[in-house]
Amino acid sequence: MGCCDAKGLMPLEQALSKLQTSVNNVCESITLALSDGLGFALAQDIQSPINVPPFNNSAMDGYAMLQADLLDATPETPITLTMVGRSFAGAPYSGELKSGQCIRIMTGAVMPNCADTIVMQENTVAEGDQIRFSKKPKFADNVRQAGEDLQQGQTVLKAGHKLTPRDIPLIASLGIAEICVFRKLKVAVISSGDELTNLGQPLSEGDIYDSNRYSIIALLSRLNVEVIDFGIIVDDLDLIREAIRSADEQADVVITSGGVSVGEADFIKDVLSELGEIGFWKLAIKPGKPFAFGKLPSSVFFGLPGNPVSAMVTLYQLAVPAMAIMAGLNTAPAIRFNAVTTDKLKKSPGRTDFQRAVYSVNKDGQLVVSTTGSQGSGVFSSMSQSNCFIVLEQDRGNVEIGETVSIEPYSALMD
Repeated sequence: MGCCDAKGLMPLEQALSKLQTSVNNVCESITLALSDGLGFALAQDIQSPINVPPFNNSAMDGYAMLQADLLDATPETPITLTMVGRSFAGAPYSGELKSGQCIRIMTGAVMPNCADTIVMQENTVAEGDQIRFSKKPKFADNVRQAGEDLQQGQTVLKAGHKLTPRDIPLIASLGIAEICVFRKLKVAVISSGDELTNLGQPLSEGDIYDSNRYSIIALLSRLNVEVIDFGIIVDDLDLIREAIRSADEQADVVITSGGVSVGEADFIKDVLSELGEIGFWKLAIKPGKPFAFGKLPSSVFFGLPGNPVSAMVTLYQLAVPAMAIMAGLNTAPAIRFNAVTTDKLKKSPGRTDFQRAVYSVNKDGQLVVSTTGSQGSGVFSSMSQSNCFIVLEQDRGNVEIGETVSIEPYSALMD
């Protein structure tokens, strides 16, 4: 069996390329207090207004002196210098150091004028203000130079960078109180289907609980977007039309789950054609073939399949990278590794397959991966129990134990 069974299906790589060229940053820039900036994308480069550190300072508790005074110091012939003052963090020594003198200095304190080297206190012997040194130090030893970390005018973070807990203190160290970022992307979420029931309500015969909306919103929360929850819309053409029209007016992105297959009651695709335009529909991907992408008058549309795993896979692999571009974020390809499979994997050529799995390192230090079992698109436990996708190429068939496969560990969005 070859790729002929994927006739009419768009390859995943082509779909990703089309998404990247079809969407643009739609978010205006806003100014926020630094303390409120976590998770936002920078709209401007952050450039350092100062040197960091702003002055030469001590990396150790010890003594600051002129290295030239200790050129002849040895254990047999130690050299004694006179301590003439102290320099503490926030309370520097204001005098000028002369030859034959040293200054008691603490970590982070300003280097005294003319001093160029620090000897840590453990390598000295103090007798009152007479400090004995028995070893020649290296020039500038234990001194942090001004601008050693960051120099004034240096670009610290680039526009499009998503601010993390590691970035906030870095910006704070520059004295920057406010930052220019892109506003949150507004995302409307709609679940479609007569069979769907809200949580907490009893199930009627043939009904299921709406889990897709919860998985979608949970993942979106990691993107720092503004979610507009439209709840469940039954399979009624007029109600679906009105919900999508309203969502388009309020949001930058409209995400639906269900209603994009070929069933008689699957109206999402019809409404998309009526109100906007379809970019593509049906992909050579498993799970997730009935994925739709298009544009509405004021927003971008992603139609996710109704099966829970299919919805999560297509959201993560297709919609999220596109939304990152719309939010002004810099993007990078997913990180993948080669691993040896410990299980047989069932696969028919024709579609790129994202099988749920668990990777680990065996006793020999080898990266191995095991399937979570049933890979049905309705078996969401396969997602909950996994920590990665096994990504099987479109043309690939069954995989035997011991074969090398490509794995994609889940990012922080899914972790």
